[in-house]
Amino acid sequence: MRRQLASLVEAEILPRLMLAHQSQTRPRISVSNRRPTPEEVQRLCELLLTRTDADLAHHLLNFLDEGLSLESVLVELLAPMARHLGQLWEEDACDFVDVSVALGRLQAAAHELCARLEGETDGPPERSILLLPCPGETHVFSLSLVATIFRESGWDVTTMSVRSDRDRDELVRSEWFDVVGLTLSCDVFLPTLPELIHSLRGASRNPRIKVLVGGPYFVRNPNHVSLVGADGTAEDGRLAPLIAESLLEMRTRAC
Repeated sequence: MRRQLASLVEAEILPRLMLAHQSQTRPRISVSNRRPTPEEVQRLCELLLTRTDADLAHHLLNFLDEGLSLESVLVELLAPMARHLGQLWEEDACDFVDVSVALGRLQAAAHELCARLEGETDGPPERSILLLPCPGETHVFSLSLVATIFRESGWDVTTMSVRSDRDRDELVRSEWFDVVGLTLSCDVFLPTLPELIHSLRGASRNPRIKVLVGGPYFVRNPNHVSLVGADGTAEDGRLAPLIAESLLEMRTRAC
């Protein structure tokens, strides 16, 4: 049951967040060191569980107005809210239906938040990245957050879900990507990753494509990046765009 809950929290909450944010928005710059408190996380979760018509997106916008960036709201507020909802279920504080409804409301609020923020752009993205889960992976919540963070940094982002019927090799063969990002949560799917990376490099329209890996597995084993054939990893999703840029700069200097 614990594994099923983890899949629900990570695979269902905000799984298509990036689709609600197709237009690149002007990033909001954090002007304070304020961070969401555990009490605020708990209060917003209680609001979700009441099943009222309260506008959660409005509450999220207040955090942006107080100086938090969009990625901080996603990583430091929405992700802890999802985890707190899961903890409530594990502690029998609420039932499975309550958790499912609350997660659905949280996803809807995140879509609305991004829709409200769509507006001015700084021009077309200069970098492109394809974000994929490792074959068999179901913990894709963090991948959704990373997709939004890359978009906020000016990247053109393409994603594939765990249930996508698109062929990965055909996608990288037909479209140009500067970077491929892959996520892995546990050891059981590790054997499939080197073969996937090798296949993507061979099929890529970009002969110098860079591969960035992340997820809980590489947080625990950062020295395994080269073993799977990748170029780099990011322990914190908010650093992923900077690391990806550095990989491309290294490629440029090598030329």
